[in-house]
Amino acid sequence: MLMSGGNAVDAAVATAAALNVTEPHSTGVGGDLFALVWTADEKRVRALNASGRSPELSSRDQLVGRGLTHIPDNSPYSVTVPGAVSGWETLLDRYGSMSLSDVLVPAIHYAEDGYPVSEVISDHWAAGAPRLNSGPAGGELLLNGGPPAPGDVMRLPTLASTLKEISTGGSEAFYKGPLAGKIARFVQKMGGWLSESDFRRHRSEWVEPISTSYRGYECWQCPPPSQGVNALMALNIAEQFDIKSMGLQATDTLHHLIEGMRLAFADSLHYVTDPDKMNADVGALISKAYATDRAKLVSPDFALKLAPHGKVATHHNTVYVSVVDGEGNACSLINSVFMSFGSGLVVPGTGIALHNRGASFSLDPHHSNRLEPDKLPYHTLIPGMVTHNGDLWASYGVMGAMQQAQGHLQVLTNMIDFGLTPQQALDTPRFSVRLGEGIALEATVSEHVARDLALKGHRVMVMPPHGTLFGSGQIIVRNPDTGVITGGSEPRADGYAVGW
Repeated sequence: MLMSGGNAVDAAVATAAALNVTEPHSTGVGGDLFALVWTADEKRVRALNASGRSPELSSRDQLVGRGLTHIPDNSPYSVTVPGAVSGWETLLDRYGSMSLSDVLVPAIHYAEDGYPVSEVISDHWAAGAPRLNSGPAGGELLLNGGPPAPGDVMRLPTLASTLKEISTGGSEAFYKGPLAGKIARFVQKMGGWLSESDFRRHRSEWVEPISTSYRGYECWQCPPPSQGVNALMALNIAEQFDIKSMGLQATDTLHHLIEGMRLAFADSLHYVTDPDKMNADVGALISKAYATDRAKLVSPDFALKLAPHGKVATHHNTVYVSVVDGEGNACSLINSVFMSFGSGLVVPGTGIALHNRGASFSLDPHHSNRLEPDKLPYHTLIPGMVTHNGDLWASYGVMGAMQQAQGHLQVLTNMIDFGLTPQQALDTPRFSVRLGEGIALEATVSEHVARDLALKGHRVMVMPPHGTLFGSGQIIVRNPDTGVITGGSEPRADGYAVGW
């Protein structure tokens, strides 16, 4: 797209659409999208929420009456309105220079003519195959009834037809045309609630991004219902400590970052949901004053036995793409069906794997993120962007469910506190706060660091590097004085940095 004269937004949307075909277990038209956009002429960050709401007929009482304590992630109840297609079109309409039909050409080509499957994607496909086989049309995303092996050429003809329909009719074809009817009827046939009226009501929304400064760098995130507040709260807590003097990958550095992340999780999992239904003030959560109080809970010697949520002011499998173009415009885009192939429910004759983002809802009637009709669920998706002295500095993201905010924290401190390049920041070993389990450390972390963290009271699990467990990131840094662009790509998964 860039070589054809397109800009950063054109290229990002085209890549997200192509990944629907080449990495369908992670993303697609059946999922949601969040994006941050920087325009060189406006010199401002814009945020797009293209996530979908729960069906109007959603009923927590119905599920509880069936004896459920949570929403099964492979059930029709987990399917909310997919927002990705509206997100693609909304981005292009506002900031793109190409049409939706233009940028869908590569995706349609791959779906019709096929592409060779890589080793990493083959492994993920195999892991998700049982989920596909549990539904009536999962075979549309399989090869002769099974997952493709490395090197197999994969074609997805029904998905190609869907993409052509969207290419011709735009988002209206998806939300108000025959596709909406097919999806709604299928979900209802499987016992779910999604209706054509739910699709007709869907809109992507430009929202005010949220940010905090970290040692002079302004770090930007999408607001709730995304977990972007996690990254900002953790950065604010980290700023209370002299991380640089503790040393790169040192025990004390990791300990303080881990504790800050645990405290951030405690808050977001208690408060964050649909912003129209939150009972906590986002500005209070990401304030420096609040971070100062939260940082007082961090002991340099011992891990918190339980990270508590604080009290704040109240009121009434994923793909990531980063593009910076020659004019200095940037698009940080994340598009996902949540778990592998989402709910596993593929709409017959369409090749659409429906996401299961509704599984994030709680069935606890007192929880902020409880299931209610027409509600946005808590979202793990967070694209990232950083500005410095009023100019774009970095467009970045780290995939991996609850690892996303942790990845943001770690790559930013690597670059800002320790001066690492984007690739070095991604190559550095990571930790992963595993809720209810302990702290996972990559096996590449020094043995003495793992031992010393355990002595501080952390439940340490040493594991091999893995893109899903420890996150998969992409980073682009731009020098505003020279225009030089430096990219880095995740070593734990497929992906690459390319310049033209």
